[in-house]
Amino acid sequence: MASSVWKGHLTFGLVSFPVRLFSAARSETISFNLLHKDDHSRIRQVIYCQTEDKPVPRSELVKGYEFEKDRYVEIDDEDIKKVAPKTAKVMEILEFVKADDVDPIYLESSYYVAPDEGGEKPYALLFQALRESKYYALAKVAMHNREHIIILRPGAKGILSHTMFYQDEIRQVDEFRTDTSLVKDKELAMAKMLISSLESEFEPQKYQDTYRANLQQMIEAKVAGEKVVATPEAHVAPVIDIMEALKKSLAEKRKPASVATAVAGAAPEETVEEATPKKRARKTS
Repeated sequence: MASSVWKGHLTFGLVSFPVRLFSAARSETISFNLLHKDDHSRIRQVIYCQTEDKPVPRSELVKGYEFEKDRYVEIDDEDIKKVAPKTAKVMEILEFVKADDVDPIYLESSYYVAPDEGGEKPYALLFQALRESKYYALAKVAMHNREHIIILRPGAKGILSHTMFYQDEIRQVDEFRTDTSLVKDKELAMAKMLISSLESEFEPQKYQDTYRANLQQMIEAKVAGEKVVATPEAHVAPVIDIMEALKKSLAEKRKPASVATAVAGAAPEETVEEATPKKRARKTS
């Protein structure tokens, strides 16, 4: 199991039990090293003292906070530990909110919440209560030198948690709005049909990072002394006639001709009803 990023007690009213958090996901990228172009030797970053005009070892480094221009106060790890709030060791549930009320834009990093020794039963109780009530818990926890509001929600096999962005960290963009009066009824009906034609089960395992795979293939080709083949560029033509573009999109999905004809000529309500009889039958069977 992965190493814990936080360990302490979760308090639920007067119930308290030990838990630990460990990362639920991490980004996978291909990293590169900086080399000297002439001889391909690794470049080493040197920590340099401006006053003495010489490099210094890491053992001589301390943390400092600039409280005035070019004036610093030294801060050590013990100072930071002394002022850590109680949430550094205790994750206190503050309230419960309806799951549907939580906008995903607030979700930041994801973690698994696992019970520590002796906390299995109250952990299972909270998990089952969250799952059946359709509520999420909001708790406060301090980690990585910062106090977070954390959302606890039931997953398939246990409790998941997400650190939450604070309100002042969410960008409020006035220009981010949608004028739905621009949408015509027939266009909307066709768009719904296209959505229906692309409907599928959520299977995240079938998606891969093509960029990373292409980078890996390029690296292997260069190591083998082979020529690097460029990826064909995508050609995206501007959409002039939305209805025509939607019709062509549906045709490419090889829908029956009778459906395409019905969509083109029917009223919006008839379009949706006539175009999806098989799907309705499957759901009601």
